[in-house]
Amino acid sequence: MPLFCFHCLDKKDGGAALRARTRPAHLEWAVSLGDTVHMAGPLLAEDGETMIGSVFLVTADSLAAARALSAQDPYTQAGVFGEVSIHEVRWSIGEGKPA
Repeated sequence: MPLFCFHCLDKKDGGAALRARTRPAHLEWAVSLGDTVHMAGPLLAEDGETMIGSVFLVTADSLAAARALSAQDPYTQAGVFGEVSIHEVRWSIGEGKPA
């Protein structure tokens, strides 16, 4: 099954506050995806502390299915993100590479 990377940057005006309010629902949703998610976590600012976005590596049947999955994210629904890019990727090296 194809792998897709979600690269999501928070909107600059109000994104941090929306992220904080929506984080519990976002985490619950992400955990509920089970094996669909190969890796996920926040993108951090240069200070190494401030969350400025999210990244996911997921399996999906198609780009359309990956976009539909991203649309279910509570962060997406709350308007946290100012920019979202979704691309198919090939996992070439690294621990955890699917067979």
